[in-house]
Parts: sequence; C-alpha cells; structure tokens
Amino acid sequence: MKFIPTKLADACLVELEAFSDDRGWFARAFCKKEFEQIGHRKEWVQINHSMSREKGTIRGMHFQYPPHNEAKLVRCIAGKVFDVALDIRRGSPTFLQWVGFELSAANRRMLYIPEGFAHGFQTLTDDVELIYHHSAYYTPDAEGGLRFDDPALGIEWPLPAGNISVKDQNRAFLTDAFQGIEVPADQEVMK
Repeated sequence: MKFIPTKLADACLVELEAFSDDRGWFARAFCKKEFEQIGHRKEWVQINHSMSREKGTIRGMHFQYPPHNEAKLVRCIAGKVFDVALDIRRGSPTFLQWVGFELSAANRRMLYIPEGFAHGFQTLTDDVELIYHHSAYYTPDAEGGLRFDDPALGIEWPLPAGNISVKDQNRAFLTDAFQGIEVPADQEVMK
C-alpha cells in the first residue's frame, strides 16, 4: 500500500499496490502494521457496505460526536464516486477545509479519514457500492451531519445534486455557534 498525504493533516489517500499475472491481480487492502506506521492504532469495529442506484446521488456530510468519534477507511468496489473528507476538528489549522478524490473499482484507491472529520460522497456512475471500515460503532444518539451544499463549506461536487435523503436535505446551515468537535488526545496522527 502507498499512503499519500493530503492537504488535511492525518487524512490520506491509500493506493493499493496490485501484483498481476495472467490470472488477474492481488492487492492487500489492509495491513495493521502499515496503518500503525502512519499512526492509526485503533481497531476496525464495524464494516458497512452501501449501494447507491443513481448517478449524482449525494450522501453526507456525516460524523459522530465524542466520545463516539470514528476514523473511516472508504473503498469503492463498484462504479465510481467523488469522496470527500471535511476537517471539523476544533482548533485545527485546516478547520472546515475539505479534500475530494475519485474512488473507483478500477483505480483501487481508498480514503483514510481520521477522527474529527465529516465524510460524504457523490456517485459519478449508476450502481455504486462502497465498503467502509469504522473505528467506532454506529451510535444514533451521537450522529451528526453538516449540509452538503452549505456555501460556508464550499464543497465543489462534480455533478448537479441528485438523489439526497430527507435527513441530509434538512440539515441546518453552519452558524458561528459551530466550533467543531474535540478529538481525543490519542487521536491518530500521520508520521
């Protein structure tokens, strides 16, 4: 695996290194030792699999409040998405900045999203499937979200917004009251 830092400290793009022959290819999608080398020491406790039928669908921007902060490792296994990580760590020098990358079954890239970030994506094709590894259990009472089209965030989605859940459409726009979320002292830090 190759870990490529982003402009947001601790978030990185992960490229799988495939070994190919006449049968096809093989790539390691996770190695605890390699992730520990970039500072990720948490266990993955939940793996989710989502399917989005329509091109243009947006899901996000989702996060969990402390003490249920979660890191995520996101991979597209069918179709193609524009995947976004948004820094919402209180006091971070990149607070409310975002990065976005194309993830697809063909490019075999993943996005590592540390604790203290919101996550969302837009499908660039029909019939998209994502696999997400989570470092914390889903906790409905800790669920948070930011509006995908908030001008204060300025996320540049590549397509017009398509199918969006009622919950994501009804999220409030940011106000000065939003100061971000605290992350634990042991939060992973890339080295």
